Parts: sequence; structure tokens; C-alpha cells
Amino acid sequence: MFVIQLKSFFMVARLGSITLAAKHLGLSQPTVTTQIRALEELYGIELFRRQGGRLVVSDDGVRLLPMVESLLQQESNVEFALRHAGDVNQGQLRLGTTAPYYILDVVKRFQKRYPRVDVVIGAGNSRQTSEALREFRVDLATSSHKEADARLLCVHLGCDPLALVVHRTHALAAQNSVRVTQLADCQLIVREPGSMTREKTEEMMAATGTVVQRTFEIASREAIREAVIRNMGVSVFAQHEASAHPDLRVLPFEGDVPRIDEYLYCLNERREARLIAAFLSECAGSIG
Repeated sequence: MFVIQLKSFFMVARLGSITLAAKHLGLSQPTVTTQIRALEELYGIELFRRQGGRLVVSDDGVRLLPMVESLLQQESNVEFALRHAGDVNQGQLRLGTTAPYYILDVVKRFQKRYPRVDVVIGAGNSRQTSEALREFRVDLATSSHKEADARLLCVHLGCDPLALVVHRTHALAAQNSVRVTQLADCQLIVREPGSMTREKTEEMMAATGTVVQRTFEIASREAIREAVIRNMGVSVFAQHEASAHPDLRVLPFEGDVPRIDEYLYCLNERREARLIAAFLSECAGSIG
């Protein structure tokens, strides 16, 4: 219980919000609040104070944070060591992925060679998967961002240009290719902030002075695809992510088009762990 209370304190301090911390931890907001209050009452301290409608870490809380972070990392290291101990044919490998299209082939080869290893795949945007890796919530993570962190081992998985996905009845569907400026007449469905696809799309439009009539944000690639199938707008995907459907048309952009790279990362200190090393050996990409 003590460690769980410390986790609640740490996540609220890190995210600045009980709501976000509860979502991150998979707990209810009242549970997180109760855990923090229990710590404060037991030791007679104030960990947070309200300032301008937001939570601010107290001086006691600031002094406590690095010790709690070290403890939680040590707990994660112990759990990691236990999961990766013993027979290489057993255990659990956790992957954080931005898109399954490159990594699933690697997973298929890995599962064929190690059928008794449980592979757990979580999804998120590049920022979320990178955070999960650094917080030891996953063992490997894919991302479209090129990380300069020396703590990380990087494998380049592949690269694809951006393409426009439209409904088969859309006015652009009959064309063989589209100009970026033609997006101005469309309702554009975009990913949430932190998505590399959204970032590259916005850069591409800014370079051509393109301003769309209306944007519609959906924080899921699969949900965006379903929205385009329902003719609720058009969207930009990396070309390999635009899976086939009879109601969809995938149109290349004309001219010099941004490309989306996909990378696989793990922590350098864990690259020799038996399951991580086994997974990396199945990757055909170049290690950097």
C-alpha cells in the first residue's frame, strides 16, 4: 500500500493533475486523492497546495520526489529482472507501438521462435510510447521521432511518404494524385497533438500556405479510418498505414512529400536482457 501511495503522489506531482494521474495509473480520482491524503495524515506533512486553481508540489514534496522516483525505478528493475529471468522460452515482453504495420512482422517471427513468451502490445502516439519506455512500463517502443538520447538503442524499421485517404465518393477520389493545396476545400481529420503524422501534415500545409476549411481531431488512427469510411472527412496517413478497404482511396501527394520514419527503441542498459535481445535479433532494420 505504501508504494501505491507513493506512486499516486509521484504521478500527480509529475502530471500536475489528479485526473491525469488517475487515468495514467488506471485508478479512480477518489482513490488517488485518498492515497495522497493518507500519506499526508500519517506523516503530518503537506505534499501539495492549491495555487490559482491548480496543484503545486509543496517544499516537502519537492524534496521527496527524487527519492520516490528512485524507489519506483528500482521496483520496476526488480519486476523487469523477474520477468526476464530463467528460460528464454518463457516470460512476458511488453511493446509500446505507434502503428502495428512494421512491428507486427517482427512480432510474428518472434512468436514463431518463442511460442511460450507472452507478447503484450500497447498503443499510443510517439510521445506516449517514448514516455512509457523511459518509465519502464514497456520493454521496447516504436516511435516516429528520431531520439538523440544516448540511453536509448535505436533500430530503423522503415520509412513511407504521406498520402491522402478519402472516401470513394469524395470529389478527389477520381484523381491519380493530389496537390497539398487541394486540402483547403476539405474537412481534414487529424490526430492529437504529439502525433508525428499530424506534425508532418501541418508542416506540409504551412510550406504551401494551405489552410483547411475545418479540422476534426480524433486521437486514434483506427477511429480516423472509420470516420473516413463514413465520409466524415479526409485524412493524411503514412502510406503503409492506409490499409485497404473498398470504400477508401489512397492518393499520393504531388511534389516533394514528407516521409514518416519508424524506429524501435529500448534502453541501452536492458538491450542484453534475454527477451529484448531475442526480439532485437528478429529485426531486419539497422541498429544505430
